[in-house]
Amino acid sequence: MEASLERSDSPHLFSGSTLDGYTSGVWHASALLADRVKAVRQPYSGAGVAELQEQIDTVDLDRPLGDTGAALHEVARLYLDNAVWFHEPTYVAHLNCPVAIPALSAEVLISAVNSSVDTWDQSTAGTLIERRLIDWTAGRIGFGPGADGIFTSGGTQSNLQALLLAREETLAGPAGDRATAIPKLRIFATTESHFSVSKSAGILGLAADAVVGVATDGTGRMDPEALAAAIDDVRRDGGIPMAVVATAGTTDLGRIDPVDAIAGICESRGIWFHVDAAYGCGLLVSRRRNLLDGIERADSVTVDFHKSYFQPVSSSAIVVRRGETMRRIAVHADYLNPRTAVVPNQVDKSLQTTRRFDALKLWMTLRTMGAEQIGAMFDAVIDRAHEVYLEICDDPDFEAVAAPTLSTVLFRYRPAGTTVAECDDLMPRLRQRLFHGGRAIVAGTTIGGHYWLKFTLLNPNTTRDDLRGVLDLIRGIGAEMTGERDEAAAVMA
Repeated sequence: MEASLERSDSPHLFSGSTLDGYTSGVWHASALLADRVKAVRQPYSGAGVAELQEQIDTVDLDRPLGDTGAALHEVARLYLDNAVWFHEPTYVAHLNCPVAIPALSAEVLISAVNSSVDTWDQSTAGTLIERRLIDWTAGRIGFGPGADGIFTSGGTQSNLQALLLAREETLAGPAGDRATAIPKLRIFATTESHFSVSKSAGILGLAADAVVGVATDGTGRMDPEALAAAIDDVRRDGGIPMAVVATAGTTDLGRIDPVDAIAGICESRGIWFHVDAAYGCGLLVSRRRNLLDGIERADSVTVDFHKSYFQPVSSSAIVVRRGETMRRIAVHADYLNPRTAVVPNQVDKSLQTTRRFDALKLWMTLRTMGAEQIGAMFDAVIDRAHEVYLEICDDPDFEAVAAPTLSTVLFRYRPAGTTVAECDDLMPRLRQRLFHGGRAIVAGTTIGGHYWLKFTLLNPNTTRDDLRGVLDLIRGIGAEMTGERDEAAAVMA
């Protein structure tokens, strides 16, 4: 009986008796990663789905290798050799950033200690560090001391929570019976807003037509007059305005809605005002801070530190101007966060229960680099976007949609004599061929019914020469594919 009570530490569990194995494993992993990164010369290997699927399927998960080093080498072959490297200067596709080294140091601590910041007795100082960062972010937004917030997994979750708070605030007002009011609730956003707005409406049980499209001003920014008219129309038809979502950095064009004007409309009509600044939150520490004027009047703001603050995924937050609004979604459990608790339990205001201490990454970054350097890095990618836009405008083989606001540039390869229809057919195929070549990765989207390529710049180390090189690759592939098309047409004739 006594023998069964003796502790027998597993050699694979982190503890004081397995530190040699831990340090060896971490060193081995970092060494493997460093070796791969030293050899990286392009953002992707070019491997296709079928090739990678075959490699993954050959692994027998019921026959362990029994050795961390062997498993790491297998993972290096399967994963690292075919990873998409966001630090490579010719990766210019999506809102993925190279990450700050201080944040990577924090990841070592986060994963090993494995704090869960839902309750005080699982995180202690971790809870206070996160709360301090929320206060710091709220101060940058311009909120007063009554602000509050919580770290989340990303912009989609932050937007969902903001709209949940908006729903509860609206239903707590003169909306009437909850069951009859919910089908009448309406959210106002433009077609340029993030897809998570519509997704959130569905999750929240709103009507299929709950998201009301607001016209833009022709540049991709919400038109305040159109917003006011849309709100009045909804009320006239018996609907209940629940929230207005302004975007500070639309995904495609990087546009910033006129936040201050929208805030005035929401205030005068008593509607929750949410600003989705997942992309544009870097402006809070930028020399371009004025682009967010009026954001301090919002009821809630989404910030994605894992975009323009150069943090590893995940690192996002929702911040609210009036902290008491967070209490509308609080649920208490006696075993976890009883109502009588006198310590701060973050689960009171989070949609998640178990939650990583992701805030430590931002803390380490701020304490090492400082906000000014982060802002300068974000400004650098915006500057680069403006530079490459001008180069594209001067190149007869390309055309651009419009001058950038942030760091996205929409353009296409369209040499003389190429019709719009031919361009729409060519661009998505060109993008795929570029991706499978692995030397550069760009994004693609549809604007006004036409297909465009997209540079999304979030790497301060990407130079004008790097972007010229990507344009030359696109030009070369485009010319090659146009020649193939013409040859095929000639054969058919």
